[in-house]
Amino acid sequence: MLDKIISLNNETSADISENFIREKMPEILELLLIDRTKSTKKTTKNIIWANNNYTKHSARYYAPTAQIKPALITGKMECLIMPRALKSQEIQKERTRSKAEVFTPTWIVKKQNDAAEQDYLNDDLKTYISRTWLEITCGEAPYMATRYDMGTGKILPINEREGFIDRKLKRISSEVNDKSEWHTLAVLAYQASYGFEWNGDSLLLAREDLLYTYRDYYLEKWQEEPSFDNFKYIAEIISYNIFQMDGIKYIIPLSDTETVASELQPDLFGDKTLSQAMVRTNGKRVKIMNWRTQKMEFFDKEINT
Repeated sequence: MLDKIISLNNETSADISENFIREKMPEILELLLIDRTKSTKKTTKNIIWANNNYTKHSARYYAPTAQIKPALITGKMECLIMPRALKSQEIQKERTRSKAEVFTPTWIVKKQNDAAEQDYLNDDLKTYISRTWLEITCGEAPYMATRYDMGTGKILPINEREGFIDRKLKRISSEVNDKSEWHTLAVLAYQASYGFEWNGDSLLLAREDLLYTYRDYYLEKWQEEPSFDNFKYIAEIISYNIFQMDGIKYIIPLSDTETVASELQPDLFGDKTLSQAMVRTNGKRVKIMNWRTQKMEFFDKEINT
């Protein structure tokens, strides 16, 4: 099945086809849209748009608090979500104004990841890939994987990629010559790599990018496509580790609300007057997967203790 990705997807662009994924691998697209904090064993909830960039298409289905559904980003709407580099200048400027959305050039990513990596260069392979990294407000996650140039959207050769997952996969490829072991270590690398983002469209792009990064390195090393089961499992890890969050409140974006409550209250003379008060509801605290215990934990668990 994955052999068709090479021939059908445009390798010179960062814009991965949601149509193709939905047609050939619908389970994968469903995984990439899941919000693990809101979902339960009985009910699946998806990430939300969390911005008003698409409300012109439908005030209901593209509302900031509406879930992103496969049908809303495929078919005639396939080109709706695309990397920042491929968006119009007008949209880029609007998102910078409204959400402070900016993206970092690869050379800066390299410098900062080089500095962060200095203390770990002498680690043995398993220790190195198992170190936990987190990209905050990750956007399309360039610090995790620089699969494409953030300015042009062009795919970068593997030897020019500088994300921390890139670095982990490069080291695995340089030291491991068994396919099964390679995949096992890649799983550990992904399980130890996290990122969060407010905007649902950017979050989906980051998840897609990280999934195809796995495929790129596997293909480069083994000169063949990974199995569908392996590809799907990496997608599952990504759906837990790359999550939607308000980075200030540690909650699902827009899940806290303020409403005005009105109530008639008697005064000292028995007359009733209208009293109004602001009622706040707490937002939904974000949970992430602890892969060592195989349990979901609140992201702010350590922060609040």
